[in-house]
Amino acid sequence: MLIDTHLHLDAAEFDADRAAVLARARARGVEGFVVPAVERAGFGKVLALAEAEPDVFPALGIHPLHTGRATDDDLAALDDLLGRGRCAAVGEIGLDHYAPGFDAARQQAFFVAQLELARRHDLPVILHVRRAQDAVLAALRRAGVSGGIAHAFNGSFQQAGAFLALGFRLGFGGAMTFTGSRRIRRLAAELPLTAIVLETDAPDMPPAWGRGGRNAPENIRRYAETLAALRGLPLAEVIRATGENACGVFQRTKDGGWRTGK
Repeated sequence: MLIDTHLHLDAAEFDADRAAVLARARARGVEGFVVPAVERAGFGKVLALAEAEPDVFPALGIHPLHTGRATDDDLAALDDLLGRGRCAAVGEIGLDHYAPGFDAARQQAFFVAQLELARRHDLPVILHVRRAQDAVLAALRRAGVSGGIAHAFNGSFQQAGAFLALGFRLGFGGAMTFTGSRRIRRLAAELPLTAIVLETDAPDMPPAWGRGGRNAPENIRRYAETLAALRGLPLAEVIRATGENACGVFQRTKDGGWRTGK
């Protein structure tokens, strides 16, 4: 099954046509959508979308680039909502050592606190990792969380192996559609297929054919086609494998699985 494991469906860019965006994706065969929040202000909207759409699964978390305005009360609210059993994962959380003026210590504190929540609630995590692969891996080794996804993976083969050893899958999307993204395309072609899930990060990270525009979950099918071409595999095999990988990450959600799947 085709699953978009990382989609910001709550973003303002979709306010005018959200239902149509989902309809187009479903028409292209996409059967599941994981929507991670990035701060407390968005928790309610993400949960409401999941309540309204049976194939939308919510994740709640505080993104590293939003930790500057986050508080301990936000963590307490997150803890409470996670305890209600409605979430597929904790995310989007992690570290971003690329953005100008980042506060590494504050990002680390919120990341570690949210990893502890994920461990306590036995949920996978959806990771934002930018220029911080090794620091994220070090925190994961200490935390003992139940796996998850390294979103928009762009590390080395060695780092990929380290994430896999910790029970994580690696997210691939628009970046692998650019012929100039040689390292990412090599990773997509050579990593074990069991390591890979598909994602759009819509409305961000548009593919090569949509450069400069709004990304959308309907692109997941073409991402599967790109991955199949890179690996020399039948499209059906890639769709089956990446769907199974995603279900493996989120198997503890809601009724025990995807309501549109198993």
